[in-house]
Amino acid sequence: MAGAALSLALTATVGFIRPQVRLNVPEESQSGPFYARLERGLVHATDEWVAVAFYRDPGCVRTGFNLLNFFDFANIPSIFSCSLTVHGFEIWENGPQIDPGPTHSKLQGNGAVPIWFVSVGDFNQALPGITITELLNMPSLQQGTATYFDEMLQPYGVAQQSMLHLTSRGTLSDGRAFQYEAVEAAGLLRLVRIEFR
Repeated sequence: MAGAALSLALTATVGFIRPQVRLNVPEESQSGPFYARLERGLVHATDEWVAVAFYRDPGCVRTGFNLLNFFDFANIPSIFSCSLTVHGFEIWENGPQIDPGPTHSKLQGNGAVPIWFVSVGDFNQALPGITITELLNMPSLQQGTATYFDEMLQPYGVAQQSMLHLTSRGTLSDGRAFQYEAVEAAGLLRLVRIEFR
């Protein structure tokens, strides 16, 4: 009798659990309205270099857009016609029509993710905003292409425990190799490693 009651209680509880929604990027989702991993308060920088990884073709970035704003809501839906440099999946609690964002995403490079590096001095001189034109005109700009790119994200403000882990490696336009890694947790930058060889 007690076993039957427990079984009924478990069945009733399970009936209220909503399955999470998984969307493949780019087949089912064009991801969010953003161009690059550059965000006010979470700039991936060492003492010498700032890294900017592009999720979309840099040539598609709206000229006057401040990349530190991360989201370009003013350019919807045009931004979604910009080709992605990554693929992967997103996990949503209920779906994009209901939730403010996914609780989890996993993105991997398509084999040629643009990652640009500029000196901290050039970057700071351009503040308070950073546009694509300003990046292109910085004397220290080193343009790289990541042949390996892996990002795991639980977005701040959406996931119960936020985190980001980004790992990449590739080559700069001058032929040198680079490695770039960043870790964020609970809305704080915990580690940034940028190496040129």
